[in-house]
Amino acid sequence: MKKVQKSFEDSLKRLEEISSLLDDEEIGLDESIKLYEEGIELSKTCMNKLKEAELKITTLKKDLETNSLEEKTFSE
Repeated sequence: MKKVQKSFEDSLKRLEEISSLLDDEEIGLDESIKLYEEGIELSKTCMNKLKEAELKITTLKKDLETNSLEEKTFSE
């Protein structure tokens, strides 16, 4: 069964829900472990999405700087 990719915002919201559930002292050990595992996977997903966004922004910034330098060269 293929997992559906959640958006960064949905993943973060679910992490917050899991955190609240784990703070609840009435939750059982087995359920706590399942939630913890889900939280770890969501955390990895969020970190990867943030790294991808950072790389994209860095690339776009470099492209902008390169284009600005080329425009200065042509205008001189």
